[in-house]
Amino acid sequence: MDEKFQPTPLNGKICYIEIPSVDVEVSSSFYKKVFGWHIRRRADGHLSFDDTTGQVSGTWVTGRTVAMGTTILIYIMVDDIIDAIEQVIVSGGIIVQPLGVDAPELTARFSDPAGNILGLYQEPIQG
Repeated sequence: MDEKFQPTPLNGKICYIEIPSVDVEVSSSFYKKVFGWHIRRRADGHLSFDDTTGQVSGTWVTGRTVAMGTTILIYIMVDDIIDAIEQVIVSGGIIVQPLGVDAPELTARFSDPAGNILGLYQEPIQG
């Protein structure tokens, strides 16, 4: 993240996420490859991330149960859901809900290398 850029501090904004991981190196590599997240090492030595907007940051934590259920589900916005699905698969993730289930919404769900389930979302194409 650009050192000059500071996230917008707004009341109610989601700002930080801790993602359960079995292997932090594998998890960080997955999210960097699939979504282009900026990976950085904090002063305490732990790997952390900033999303592509620079508005949401977080880290991977070991020793915590992975988010395998869908009691709370985080969706990651993508420009091209077909490409994102392919990137998830080639990077070691598994599609657990294919595109089309939530039609007309453009969504899919995936399991990351640790087993966490998250969603993919593409804005509808205007036309």
